[in-house]
Amino acid sequence: MPVALPRIELGDITPHNIKQLKVLNQVVFPVTYNDKFYKDVLDVGELAKLAFSIDIVVGAVCCRTDMQEGQRKLYIMTLGCLGPYRRCGVGKKLLDHVMKIAKDDGQYDAIFLHVQISNDEALQFYNKFGFKIIDTKQEYYKRIEPADAYVLERSLKNGKLETVS
Repeated sequence: MPVALPRIELGDITPHNIKQLKVLNQVVFPVTYNDKFYKDVLDVGELAKLAFSIDIVVGAVCCRTDMQEGQRKLYIMTLGCLGPYRRCGVGKKLLDHVMKIAKDDGQYDAIFLHVQISNDEALQFYNKFGFKIIDTKQEYYKRIEPADAYVLERSLKNGKLETVS
């Protein structure tokens, strides 16, 4: 049963708290992100947020804008939260933030991300929000098994979120 948590607040990622993002990512993800990733995160503004419960960082999302085949897409580079805080609304709050950015901007064709093919928990989570598997990237990950990743995408129509059926 989910634990009742204090309200989850989203906050900016700054040079003062970027190390908290690094620690969170080391705990949550099986891959290591390089210094360039963190430098770039500091430049994306609203596309990167930390999730706080009280004053503790419990989750984060980091995105960027990508152009693919003439389409403007919002790419979720990372979205994760600490194990004890899963199924407590942290991921939903982070993903809602991303989807609001896409909706308010009105110029994105889709939101997409990569998920390791064995990560059933993430696949179920994103499925609830209307993301569909559109491709499989062989050998996407280095130094982890399985190395393959699904590409998940939620299409946007005229920059607006399509209704999830």
